[in-house]
Amino acid sequence: MPRYSEERKAAVLKKLLPPHNRSVASVATEEGISDATLYSWLRKCREKGVPVPGYTQGDNEWSPDAKLAVVIETATMSETELGAYCREKGLYPEQIQQWKAACLQGAGRQEEQEKAVQKQRKEDRKTIKQLQAEVRRKDKVLAETTSLLVLSKKLEALYGEDLDSDEDD
Repeated sequence: MPRYSEERKAAVLKKLLPPHNRSVASVATEEGISDATLYSWLRKCREKGVPVPGYTQGDNEWSPDAKLAVVIETATMSETELGAYCREKGLYPEQIQQWKAACLQGAGRQEEQEKAVQKQRKEDRKTIKQLQAEVRRKDKVLAETTSLLVLSKKLEALYGEDLDSDEDD
């Protein structure tokens, strides 16, 4: 099985993909490459999200990358060009409009998520400050309790014997 350089693959794929959109059979004959190899290269392009002509797929079969690529590719097209593009790809202009709306909605959601994250961080900082203050307060109470315990032990050590003998009397 012959190996093809990346440059050769790119040149051949350029003939198969927009704007040339030549048929696999004509490119295979011209380049001397088998149809199966060309279809394999096109499949790999499709998997990477490149819109490939001649392959009709349902709306759910388009990857998010491919949908975004189609939206970007068609953004500057006139209605006539968009119609021709849609016929090549087996799409409807309404699908592309829906994909565009979904992309814009996704961008809006990202802003909302960033705001929510910032709000959560602010709340987390406030909670951390409160917890740190509580820990400091408890450390002070613990230190005071420890010092009282030490003092009571010292007092008991000093007067323990005398206190015991006074009780006996």
